[in-house]
Amino acid sequence: MTKFPTDPAENLAALIKCASVTPNNDGALQTLGDMLKPLGFACENVIFTQDGTPDIENLYARRSGNGPHLMFAGHTDVVPVGDEAAWTHPPFSAVVEDGVMYGRGAVDMKGGIACFVAALARVLADGPINGNISLLITGDEEGPAVNGSVKLLDWAASKGEKWDACILGEPTNPNEIGDMVKIGRRGSLSGTITVKGVQGHVAYPHLADNPVRGLVSLCDALMDPALDEGSQEFQATNLEVTTFDTGNTAVNVIASSASASFNVRFNDHWSDETLKAEILTRLQTAANGKKLRASKDEPVAFSVTWKEPVSQVFLTRDDALIGTLSRSIENVVGKTPRLSTSGGTSDARFIKDYCSVVEFGLVGKTMHMVDERVALEDLETLTNVYEHFIRNWFDNTHQ
Repeated sequence: MTKFPTDPAENLAALIKCASVTPNNDGALQTLGDMLKPLGFACENVIFTQDGTPDIENLYARRSGNGPHLMFAGHTDVVPVGDEAAWTHPPFSAVVEDGVMYGRGAVDMKGGIACFVAALARVLADGPINGNISLLITGDEEGPAVNGSVKLLDWAASKGEKWDACILGEPTNPNEIGDMVKIGRRGSLSGTITVKGVQGHVAYPHLADNPVRGLVSLCDALMDPALDEGSQEFQATNLEVTTFDTGNTAVNVIASSASASFNVRFNDHWSDETLKAEILTRLQTAANGKKLRASKDEPVAFSVTWKEPVSQVFLTRDDALIGTLSRSIENVVGKTPRLSTSGGTSDARFIKDYCSVVEFGLVGKTMHMVDERVALEDLETLTNVYEHFIRNWFDNTHQ
């Protein structure tokens, strides 16, 4: 008799033991497929390619039925382990000590996948699901995210797939299971400013144009004043200059050019087009007010290149999805989760173009850290929440 994967700790241990550091799969998707096939899922492993990026393997698993279609989304790829010698236990060994499992991906986010599979197995052990359910799992979330969810969604949709709602299993909780459900995300826009100057000897600055002076003024104009003070649903828009480079290797040479990169996390006060316009206006105003050389009455000459694609701001307003998940959390852990749009980007930015999406998973305190780990108790709690959600979402959607 085939054993159903009802134990989230066993599921997670099997996934952690696959050293699936982006872009390598190392058997993680095959391991997941082996868990799902006994549950009646048809599994397709799809590889996407693009010049200049690594080939990525992804998994789309579907269990068909009559009724609405629920998607669970996630990723089996993980970030590098860093200094392996600094880990208490080998990062791909899934060692359990004092009720805690150690391993890269334990919370981000193999743990969420392991819990959802266990929840599915428990539900299906009681009978069929009254609808369709699919898992959309990428191996490219922690990498460039070019050959992952964005292409897998398009591939599935081109085959006729339609979804009514999605739960993304990212580690959303700050301290305890049930703290937070993500119902949206700020957008993300990146660019690079380049200022041209004239190379010269630092002892003869009148013969050169130092581009650093102008670039500093331009960067300051982007960061002050603040772009806004936030909105009802979102944190304030935030711009940070993240790199500053002249490409100069000598301390006695004035560089011929200087560049700075920046990233903006923007709320619903902005679209990418209005934000780009504001940034260009600020840069031009600062450039006109700052002269590059004392001997020349000229503004700072600059250019801006934008990094594409832009992640758009979004907010989910699906009462059935959010309400069912919130009630499931309340019933299992006895607390009402906070609905939040905080944090960085996730693959929800792609999913929202196809169906309503919320994010809920494990506690994220140790994600990307040495000794990433999860309490076995948390795995069981999240599994119970997912199980409650699966049962009730299909019932509520059929009403």
